[in-house]
Formats: sequence, structure tokens, C-alpha cells
Amino acid sequence: MTKQKLPALSGTKLIALLKSDGWVEHDHRTHGLALKKQIGQRTRVTIIPYTSASLPKGTLMAILGPKQTGLGKKGLLNLLGITK
Repeated sequence: MTKQKLPALSGTKLIALLKSDGWVEHDHRTHGLALKKQIGQRTRVTIIPYTSASLPKGTLMAILGPKQTGLGKKGLLNLLGITK
């Protein structure tokens, strides 16, 4: 079984994907857009950098991690329509 690699995503593409998942604009920041989503009793907020260049892998993984969006790699691939 091979691991699915994450595709290169720009900040603007990631913003569009998260909005399609129910995230809403919360605030405009100096370097990005703050998005929020109510999940159960918790409101999650994450800041996505405004960039048309590919996000570094570490930045993308931090955004997908449990402290920010909680989507993980599998959740992102589902949003992209890429499933195993």
C-alpha cells in the first residue's frame, strides 16, 4: 500500500477548500485570512496565509493539525476529491 502525497496548495486554494467545508471568514489579518468553524461546543480559528505560491509542507501540516483545523491529511484529500 502506497502513501498518498499531499499536493502542493496555495493559500488561496486552501482558503477556497476550507470555505467549501463550512469555514467562514472571521477576520482579515496582516498576512492572511482568519477562518472559523463551530465544531461541537468548540469554535476553531485558523489563519491561512494570502499567497498564490505553494505553502511550505510544514505550514500546511500545521494548519491541518489538531490545534487548528483538525482535518489532517485524510480530510484534505477528501476535500480535494482524492481518495484511495
